[in-house]
Amino acid sequence: MAKKGKKQKLANTNTGKIIALNKRARFEYHIEDRFEAGLVLEGWEVKSLRDGRIEFSDSYILLKDNEAWLFGCRLSPHPTTSKHTQVDPTRTRKLLLHRNEINKLMGAVERQGYTVIPTSVYWSKGKVKLEIGMAKGKQQHDKRKAVKSREWQVEQGRIMKGVNR
Repeated sequence: MAKKGKKQKLANTNTGKIIALNKRARFEYHIEDRFEAGLVLEGWEVKSLRDGRIEFSDSYILLKDNEAWLFGCRLSPHPTTSKHTQVDPTRTRKLLLHRNEINKLMGAVERQGYTVIPTSVYWSKGKVKLEIGMAKGKQQHDKRKAVKSREWQVEQGRIMKGVNR
């Protein structure tokens, strides 16, 4: 019999299953702070997310009129989507955040030069959540340093594997 109650450990969320990660964001930006936001979706979009049909590597978040909006996120329509609905895969989607979170993000963007980017999409208690990060862009030498340290970690693993034999 299968074990009941076994939970999956996740890298950045403790509550749900990851749908998609924005790996490019970690390479391009120093992510300072993270927030969890809800997404306003239509029915066909939820079906598409269940199949993992999302692409948001080039997406960004715009803060306007005390609201947060997700731009550039592409949700491919599910094949069984009703033909009666107007399907727009790249429509702007509203993010659901608390007022104090929006104020904090707006202050950081306007005064301190931060960028707000999506980092992951996941399920939390049956709802789709978007993890957004308050980030500063990396310069070229920072990116090179990250690649060099990652390659060194791989090399260390190979060396240690050879020593243990």
